[in-house]
Parts: sequence; C-alpha cells; structure tokens
Amino acid sequence: MGLPRFGRPKGFEGDSSPNLYVANCGPAVGLSYDSIASVFSAFGELKGVFAADDSGARVIVSYRDESSATAALEAFDGHPCPDLGGRSLHIRYSVIQPTSQGQVNDSVPVSLMASELNIPGLYLLQDFVSIKEEEELLAAVDARPWKSLSKRRVQHYGYEFCYEVNEYPTGVGLSPHVDTHSAFEGFIFSLSLAGPCIMEFRQYAECAWLPNHTSSPSMKMQSPEDDKSFLRRAIYLPPRSMLLLSGEARYAWHHYIPHHKIDLVKDSVIRRGSRRVSFTFRKVRTGPCQCEFPQYCDSQR
Repeated sequence: MGLPRFGRPKGFEGDSSPNLYVANCGPAVGLSYDSIASVFSAFGELKGVFAADDSGARVIVSYRDESSATAALEAFDGHPCPDLGGRSLHIRYSVIQPTSQGQVNDSVPVSLMASELNIPGLYLLQDFVSIKEEEELLAAVDARPWKSLSKRRVQHYGYEFCYEVNEYPTGVGLSPHVDTHSAFEGFIFSLSLAGPCIMEFRQYAECAWLPNHTSSPSMKMQSPEDDKSFLRRAIYLPPRSMLLLSGEARYAWHHYIPHHKIDLVKDSVIRRGSRRVSFTFRKVRTGPCQCEFPQYCDSQR
C-alpha cells in the first residue's frame, strides 16, 4: 500500500487540518517513527506518521480529527520537546492530495542480496575491491578530466558511449532505462566506489515503454510513472561492490537509481556519501541482438 501524498504545508493562520507537517523531526535526526508516534499520540488517535520527503528530517503526523492536530501544534510548534531529544519542532498544517491513478508506490523493500530479488541473471559481489584499491582507482580517475553532464560527471574509455566512469553527487540518481540491446552484449558490470546507493529494477508489461533511436546507449520509456503495470525490486549497493547484469536482468528489466540523499534499508537510515563513482563496463555488439526477450529487444522488434 502506498503512503499518502501531502500538499505543501499551510501557514498557522490558514485552514486547520488533521495532518501536521513537522520539520526537524525524523530518522535523519535520530528520531524513529515509533518514538514520534508515541509522543504525538498523547493528543489524540493517530492514523500514522509518514515521511514528508526524502530528507529524513521532516514527517507528516496524521490524526483522526483536527482538534488533536491543533492541540499538538499549539503545544510543540517552536518549542523544545524533551521527549524528542529536546529538539525544537517547526509545525504547520498539511493536506492530503488525491492519489493519481498511475502513482508509483515508493515503499518498495530494499534487499541486501541479489538472490532475494528473484531476478535471473542479477549478481552482487560484496567487497570486490579492497579499500586501498578503491583509493587508487578514485585517485586515477580524479587525475583525468571529467566531462560534465546536467547532474553528474563522466569519463569515457574506448567508444564514448561504451565504457563510462560516472560520478554522482549526493542525491543524484539515474532515470529508468535498459542498456540498448543492439549496442551492447549480454554482460554489464558496475563497480560502485566512494558512496552507497539504492538501485531499483522495474519490469514493464510488453510495449509499455517506447525506446529512443537505436544509436542511443540506453532505451528509455516515455512517462514511466504513468504506467502501473510493472514489477519493482530494489537492492542496496555498498561501496566497493560489483553488480553484474546478465540474461533477464540485463535485457528485460529497467534499472534505476532514485534521486535520494537518504535511503531506508532494512529499517536503517543510510546517508549517501558526498559522491559515488560508478565504473561501468560494457562490450560493444558487432551484430544484431539475438536475445531471448524479443518483446524488449530493439534488434528484433
């Protein structure tokens, strides 16, 4: 079940609401949702406590009735709360927005092992390189010039669209895509250095995506969030790990890095590092793709 979507908080003098937008409060500042719920439930019955955004430091406290929300706001807004680590909370009313029909559920569980995702051809090797090797690799790429894109920097080795070294600043992710079948062969390796991230995998129904021109290194769908008919899986990629996409994982699943600064992994809050560098290895295909997934293949469609 997806989390409710809330509108921008209203000012204190505006219309009241049973939902409160509470800043300086959440897992990123050491406050669990259970502890927040325990404190706010003193003012009335709660529907729940939800993340307000990806920061981990702002939550929505949702009551059954407006009077409970008003009492909590008057008691806590701008005042230190001893039961929440003495933090001063900043509170406004908020309202639930209607959920669009094609809204994506962001509460996909995050796995630590590739085997838990049940995606054939997906493998994750922990500690593929040592800390010393990681330092040497980062020093080597930082000694070379970077090419700046809109949100990240890259380096290319071999063909420009083939061997990429991607640097992702904090919070920058990657749009859902499949590396083009006709451009690359069946094994794609990705070595994560410096910082962790979450990688999500999505398998869309046949023809649910529209690929770009085949010369592009990846096939992206148009307005993927408008389509409900896809499966979702997510895995945690720690620094120094090697991810392998092959078979079904390479050809039939889109992969994607959410644009987050903080990730929730097995009830633990993981802050992304100041940067993440991905060494991505692909081999250029010299003939048409003959994979077993023609419904997703630009060579066979």
